[in-house]
Amino acid sequence: MAQRQEPAGMELIHLLREVTLQLDLAGAQFAGRNGLHPTDLRALIGLLDAARAGVPSTPGRLGAHLGLNSAGTTALVDRLERLGLIRRVRDTQDRRRVLLEVDERAVALGQSFFGPLIDRTLALLDTFDPGERAAIRRFLDGVREAAQSP
Repeated sequence: MAQRQEPAGMELIHLLREVTLQLDLAGAQFAGRNGLHPTDLRALIGLLDAARAGVPSTPGRLGAHLGLNSAGTTALVDRLERLGLIRRVRDTQDRRRVLLEVDERAVALGQSFFGPLIDRTLALLDTFDPGERAAIRRFLDGVREAAQSP
């Protein structure tokens, strides 16, 4: 049987899949070492990303981001709060609304594990010129958009 020719660019798709797998394994190792569920890690990342973007995080927004129902979101937030990784705070603009904040202990915990990986990745990025970094950004933005589409 003749081997089917792969479309151009498939080697990059396979490489991206391998990178995704390696990052997922690192996340699972971090979660396992710290008694977390993989969803806990995704929640912390989502909360940190929202804070960096200046977007207030509510339990409803977090649940929607993770594809969780209300009960699942409550259980997740309760678990992370019990572990001392996040806290619920009242919105100063609307006292009826509860916001979620990542505790500095969670940031320090993540930095202690992922810091070396981040440092190695930043060092690698420093080897690319601005045009190459722009192409990498355009590619990753496009992959993210493609993955979000139905």
